[in-house]
Amino acid sequence: MLDLLPRQANVTCPATPNPMPKAADLPAIKTMPDPFLYLDGKTRVKSKDEWVQCRQPEIMKLLQEYQYGYYPDHSQETVTATRSGTKLEVTVAVGGKSSKITATLNLPTGTGPFPVIIAIGGIDNKSYLNAGIAVATFDYGSVAADSNSKTGSFWTLYNGKDIGTLTAWAWGFHRVLDGIEQKVPEIDAKKAGVTGCSRLGKAALAGGLFDKRIAVTMPMCSGVQGAGPYRYSLSGQGETLENSKSGAGWWTSSGISQFVGKSTQLPYDAHTIVAAIAPRAVVLEQNTGDQFTDSKGTATVTFPAAKAVYSWLGAGDNLGIGLPTGGHCDQNGYAAVLPFVQKVLQGKTLTKSFDDLGSWKAMPEAYPWATDLPKAT
Repeated sequence: MLDLLPRQANVTCPATPNPMPKAADLPAIKTMPDPFLYLDGKTRVKSKDEWVQCRQPEIMKLLQEYQYGYYPDHSQETVTATRSGTKLEVTVAVGGKSSKITATLNLPTGTGPFPVIIAIGGIDNKSYLNAGIAVATFDYGSVAADSNSKTGSFWTLYNGKDIGTLTAWAWGFHRVLDGIEQKVPEIDAKKAGVTGCSRLGKAALAGGLFDKRIAVTMPMCSGVQGAGPYRYSLSGQGETLENSKSGAGWWTSSGISQFVGKSTQLPYDAHTIVAAIAPRAVVLEQNTGDQFTDSKGTATVTFPAAKAVYSWLGAGDNLGIGLPTGGHCDQNGYAAVLPFVQKVLQGKTLTKSFDDLGSWKAMPEAYPWATDLPKAT
């Protein structure tokens, strides 16, 4: 785990600009931005410990500033849970208000405790249950409507906050995990993953980003605002910041609006989001025939760029990609990445490669900084 990496007492973090720069103040970068370069534009990470203590927290701040909105302070929430059979009801109270999330538990045969995947929008339950992995699901729409209506249990508590719906759904994953910790002894909550597909894959990526309890993050066919690169569009229908923000502006906070038409001025890209989760495990999944999201860009740009950071941290095996055939959100994707999930959650030995890009090839010209990585001290 990241917190177990060596810590040096003499690390001094460069100051993060305050206030954060506006889009007009940031340089246009056509390739994937250097994740080791601080927001000041001149200082670069020198060691693993500096990444952990300085750069990773800065990345978390800039992602909230420019994309997700600021994640609620969980320390101010009181979470309680009740259980009746396969139904788990989680109540969250804060600031004199309360709301509920109801989850459904699907347990394998046996006594456990089992690892768990928390899923929204449907998953191949059978494959996971047969592998001895529990599946917990909840109605993401009741947590936050997939619209600009600001309705649902999240907004009952946080109405008026400039937070994207992806962050609200991520919060739902985390509160369900709280309830599992409290009331489901058949599940080992320390071995938990999150998943969803398409816009829910974008939410799953946020789910892994904002909670270090998540052992494996599984964004499926997630596209732009997920694991799809903003700066490259190599397959699919050409999903971009511009058309995604126009079509569903509520997914992200207002912070990203200033980059519409200026995506090359974003001080990050999808690889930065993935790398911010390191060294915890992430498996990206893209069906090669996905007609909507950019599978080729995710595979040949985001994945190898993020892999460079994972490998530099000594955690290269904790990032993988699955590229099964089929179209957008075909259910076969869940079985395709199951061996990687079993490796992380059950300690199984892999018998297939999760670095294989098939007929595609990585595009190192998209991440030129990877030829000049900091010394991994």
